[in-house]
Amino acid sequence: MTTESALKPVVVGLGEILWDLLPSGRKLGGAPANFAFHASQLGAQGLVVSSVGTDALGRDIFGRLPALGLTTRFVTMLDAYPTGTVSVQLDAHGTASYVIHEGVAWDHIRFVRETEILASRADAVCVGSLAQRNADSRATIQRFLTATRTECLRIFDLNLRQHYFDREIIETTLHRCQVLKLNDEEWPVLASLLGIEPTFPAGLRALLNEYGLSLIALTCGPRGSLLCSPAETDRLEAAPVHVADTVGAGDAFTGALAVGLLKGRPLPVIHRHAARVAAYLCTQPGATPPLPADLVEPQP
Repeated sequence: MTTESALKPVVVGLGEILWDLLPSGRKLGGAPANFAFHASQLGAQGLVVSSVGTDALGRDIFGRLPALGLTTRFVTMLDAYPTGTVSVQLDAHGTASYVIHEGVAWDHIRFVRETEILASRADAVCVGSLAQRNADSRATIQRFLTATRTECLRIFDLNLRQHYFDREIIETTLHRCQVLKLNDEEWPVLASLLGIEPTFPAGLRALLNEYGLSLIALTCGPRGSLLCSPAETDRLEAAPVHVADTVGAGDAFTGALAVGLLKGRPLPVIHRHAARVAAYLCTQPGATPPLPADLVEPQP
């Protein structure tokens, strides 16, 4: 680790890494990898923990990650499984829908000694529900969360996809995290699953109390976003933008949220910055475009 990287908070995206097969071509994706990339752009040492195959797609990921400033140190190559892919379709408004292919390498992420050491020094980690669809990766994710320090910021980016979630996965992860990030399509599904009234902010506050969370971030696409903590609620209207696609916008929001929380910024400042970063992502194709200089630091 260089002196420069040692000064940065260690922020881990743990879960799926894959290729998004977009109408415009193949783009590197997977919410945890996107999160780590954007956290790195915003001043953290972003790290990805995942698995790929030994196939050409996996080798391409190993070549692509360093170009994005991300190390492959915690990404393992598995002979027995192919690299993950997701077929992405975009509607007339640029909103994405997904077909997530099964039996892939990120379903089998291993918890090894090096992973345990990383967990013990992580300042923040972001996990989702999708990578927990298989028992192997689910066990690794839960062991990683358990192995973190008390002060580690543990973020659950709900990321409900297709049928790859259930109440047990969600509740187990909520109990081990302090921050929940979700969108307005996921909120009524989650509320129904957990038996909570799907209102906000009242329903969100009930969720905060039930699971001892310190923050919930709810994104609502063109209708803005809301941050809800035990002490305050901050709402933002969305800035109008010309949407190229929405792939990765939520992950960029979560990356900015994590970095802002680690730096101890006021919640409204964190919120405005995360919203601006996510809005910019919507104007760009794919999940990992470079951020312009004026977005790297939040505006006062």
